[in-house]
Amino acid sequence: QVQLVESGGGSVQPGGSLRLSCAASGISSIFRIFVMGWYRQAPGKQRELVATITSGGTTNYADSVKGRFTISRDNAKNMVSLQMNSLNHEDTAVYYCNAKHIVTLTAYWGQGTQVTVSS
Repeated sequence: QVQLVESGGGSVQPGGSLRLSCAASGISSIFRIFVMGWYRQAPGKQRELVATITSGGTTNYADSVKGRFTISRDNAKNMVSLQMNSLNHEDTAVYYCNAKHIVTLTAYWGQGTQVTVSS
């Protein structure tokens, strides 16, 4: 049973920082064959890609977060993190951890963690 558990969400003022973490279980022995990513969904909007990272460390970012967010992963600990800096109101959303198998493209999702940027 694959399980992704996010942590680190919360409320922050504009310009602030937060770090999200996602712990993966049930795929420990094959974590490296999953592309890990973060997605977000704001109220009334579709879920959108924030960032992804391969086991080799290749990253991809949405244009809206480039230069502000950094995704990283620890293959030994089966974890992926998202460092978010210079947060603004448009970053307010529920953030979801995602794991996608590189061959079958089967995707798994976490339960989501709320990030609120408010003054």
